[in-house]
Amino acid sequence: MSHTPPPIAEERLRDADRSQNTILNAARDEFAEHGLGGARMDRIATRAGLNKRLIYYYFEDKEKLFQAVLEQVYRHIREEEHKLNLLHLKPETALRRLVEFTWNYYLEHPEFLTLLNSANLHRARHLAQSQRARQLNSPLIATLGEILERGRAEGTFRGGIDPLQLYVSIAGLSYFYLSNNHTLSAIFGRDLMTPKAHSERLSHMCEVILGYVLMN
Repeated sequence: MSHTPPPIAEERLRDADRSQNTILNAARDEFAEHGLGGARMDRIATRAGLNKRLIYYYFEDKEKLFQAVLEQVYRHIREEEHKLNLLHLKPETALRRLVEFTWNYYLEHPEFLTLLNSANLHRARHLAQSQRARQLNSPLIATLGEILERGRAEGTFRGGIDPLQLYVSIAGLSYFYLSNNHTLSAIFGRDLMTPKAHSERLSHMCEVILGYVLMN
C-alpha cells in the first residue's frame, strides 16, 4: 500500500519547507548582524517577506529560532566538509585540505564567526540543548581520527594525537586571526586582511599543523 502524500499535501509540505528555509536565512542574517540580544522578530519577518505569526508558528520564539539557525549553519559547514572526501585522500593531503577548507570557509562566511561569537556570549546554551548539533559535528572528529590513524599506520604521522584537540587547533588558528583582525592590524600596524596576508596566514597554518603531526 502506497504512503505517498496526495499532491495537495505534498505541495503544502514543499511550501512549508520553503517558508522555513526563507525564515532561517533571514534570521541568520539578522542574528549575524545584531546578535541574539539585538535581533528583532519584526525585522526577521521583513527580511523574509513573511508574516511574523508564521515565524512563531514554525519556531515558537526567538530562542528556538536562534537554535535552529545555529543548527543550520553547522549543517552547512559539515556538508561542505563532507564533499572534500577526506577519507579518499592520502593522510597528509587530507589534513592540508581540511586546514585550507576551514580557512577559506571562515573567510567566505563571516556570518558563521559572528553567530559563534553570539552563541558563546550566551554560554552556548542553545547548542547544549541541541542533540542535532552534536550529531552533525561528531562525524568530523571521527573522520579526523581515522585520517590520523591511517597516517600513523603508514609511518608518516606520529601517534597519540587527540583528533578533537587537533581540530580545535585548526579551527582556532583561523578563528582567532579573522575574529580579531581589526585589533591585531591596529596594534601591530599591519593590514592582516590583504590577499598577500591571507596567503601567508594559510601557509603558516598548514606548516604549524603538519609540522605537529608529521614524523621527524
